[in-house]
Amino acid sequence: MENKILGLHHITAIAGDAKRNFNFYSNILGLRFIKKTVNFDDPGTYHFYFGDEVGSAGTILTFFPWGEGIQQGRKGSGMATEIGYSVPKGSLDFWQKRFEKYNVIYNKPAEKFGEKYLTFLDPDGLKLELIESKTEDNRKAWETDEVKADVATKGFHNITLTLNDIKPTAAVLTEIFGYKLIDQDVNRYRYATDAVENAAIVDLVELADEKRGLNANGTVHHVAFRVKNDEILMHFREKIEAYGLSITPQIDRQYFHSLYFREPGGVLFEIATDNPGFTVDESLEELGKNLKLPAQYEPQRAAIEAHLVKIN
Repeated sequence: MENKILGLHHITAIAGDAKRNFNFYSNILGLRFIKKTVNFDDPGTYHFYFGDEVGSAGTILTFFPWGEGIQQGRKGSGMATEIGYSVPKGSLDFWQKRFEKYNVIYNKPAEKFGEKYLTFLDPDGLKLELIESKTEDNRKAWETDEVKADVATKGFHNITLTLNDIKPTAAVLTEIFGYKLIDQDVNRYRYATDAVENAAIVDLVELADEKRGLNANGTVHHVAFRVKNDEILMHFREKIEAYGLSITPQIDRQYFHSLYFREPGGVLFEIATDNPGFTVDESLEELGKNLKLPAQYEPQRAAIEAHLVKIN
């Protein structure tokens, strides 16, 4: 099997109120709530996963909802600043009306790289975009009563990173990850991998004087790239170490296995495997319905459940 990065695996962001976060993404945006677990490093807080029906790589948006009153983050250099979702052509009108109805802050549709898009903010100020992709997206959307397949999000289209100087980050994308520069518009450089058809794009925006971002509420915590299995994961670990970047040992995240490193521009990157997937501890039908804990926290379940706010 080829040693390839298969586009985006998941994106993890920071939120405030857990219930509000759950309601926005599952009800208003219409994503499937696929996993309710805890932050492995801080079991007193949730870790939420949203995606398509099965939690396919390239559709998974995850949150650490740290609770009300946490410090508000600030978008800036050295961070992922926009999350792009692919939506069917002609669906932006539906989304504008829906955002009006639910008082979601949004901008009128605009265009970049020949694709129409709609920018909006979630309740914590996280910036997202719905993009009518010019490449065909045949991924099966998750449907809800209010958000049907003809308008529903299909999964990620791209992620945007804001940097003072794109060159060191671009070198990681091209020399290690196998991405290529496919387009440029002023100070926005579009990189893509041909290893997958969707969730394949990383945009680098260069702003030389931009202040460093503050990683707190309403910002992206890290961006995870996808590999097929553990063998390929460890191949990339060697490659990144040889490149001179410091990288973690392999970490078991229950639903995938991960490595973490900070790319030279300051963004936290993760590489994550497809295996074992989200049905490792509950059936496809039951996904997201029960609080799932890693084995080390199971003895503390009663105390953890008593502390966490009820959301669904």
